[in-house]
Amino acid sequence: MFYPDEKVAVFIDGSNLYAAIRSLGFDFDYKKLLDYFHSRCRLVRAYYYTALGDDQEYSPIRPLVDWLAYNGYTVVTKPIKEYVDPATGNKRTKGNMDIEIAVGMITMAPYYDHAVLFSGDGDFRSIVEAVQNLGKQVTVVSSLVTHPPMIADELRRQADEFIELDSIKDNLIRRPG
Repeated sequence: MFYPDEKVAVFIDGSNLYAAIRSLGFDFDYKKLLDYFHSRCRLVRAYYYTALGDDQEYSPIRPLVDWLAYNGYTVVTKPIKEYVDPATGNKRTKGNMDIEIAVGMITMAPYYDHAVLFSGDGDFRSIVEAVQNLGKQVTVVSSLVTHPPMIADELRRQADEFIELDSIKDNLIRRPG
């Protein structure tokens, strides 16, 4: 699937990956993810995208984001937005990173041969197609075995390759100790 001299960029939709690994029931090791790609290709960059609550003194995601930033990932964040749902009057939060991921995939395209997208969000179908039209290979990593499946059918069809996250979890699982 990957070639030793192939330049690869990894784009991780943090919230989507978190939901997938939680559904699959394993503890993800982000260091092993870098090792996984370094052993198979020339990893150009690994991006991790997530929204953060900026008004909170402590965010449960903050230690992970800090660790990633110090350990080989380019972390892209933006503040979570709060709004009032007009239908219910309840406070809601929103932290969608789709545009940031799409912009990253396009702006980095001159520097990689192959993009790996860790997300199952069908909204990425158009950006995958755009990157393919630039002559790039795109692999999507998500899950069909979760209930419900995390991968949107339209994204899976558009991708050049689909990797079932559950099939590679032994390479990415955090072992105690």
